[in-house]
Amino acid sequence: MPRPVLLLLCLGAFLASSACSPAPSGALNSESIRLPGGQVVEAEVAITRTDLTRGLMYRTSLAPDHGMLFVFPQSGKLSFWMYRCEIPLDIIWMDKDRRIVEISANTPPCRSAPGDCPHYGGNQNSQYVLELAGGMAARYGLKTGDQLSF
Repeated sequence: MPRPVLLLLCLGAFLASSACSPAPSGALNSESIRLPGGQVVEAEVAITRTDLTRGLMYRTSLAPDHGMLFVFPQSGKLSFWMYRCEIPLDIIWMDKDRRIVEISANTPPCRSAPGDCPHYGGNQNSQYVLELAGGMAARYGLKTGDQLSF
C-alpha cells in the first residue's frame, strides 16, 4: 500500500477517532501464530479498513502471549503510528511469505496531536504486521529473516 494511502487511513482514523472505541474482547477473529522458537501467540486479526485503522488504540494492556495481526490485501511499504495507543508495542512487519522484514521494538505511545506523531516502519515491502506488547519480540528472540506460521 503506498504511503499516501496509509496516510489517508491514518487521517480517517483521526477524523473518526471520537467514534472509535476499543473492540470488545473476542469481537475480532483470532489466529494462532507459531513463532520460530515454537511459542504460540493468539492474535486478533484486523482485515477490514475499520479494524486496520483502529488497531490496538485505547488498549491499556496486552497479555504477553497475545497480539494483533494486520492483514493487508497486497504488499507495500506500510508505516504505522502510535496515535491513541496507550501502551508500548513491538511492531513486526512481514513480507508475503511471512518472513520478518522489519521490527520496531518498544514503540512508544504518542500522546501528541496526530500531526506530531512519528511514523514507524515502511522501509521494506510487507503484507502482514504483528503487534505484540513492548519487549515481547526480544523475549521471543524474533529477528529479521525469521518466518512465522499462520
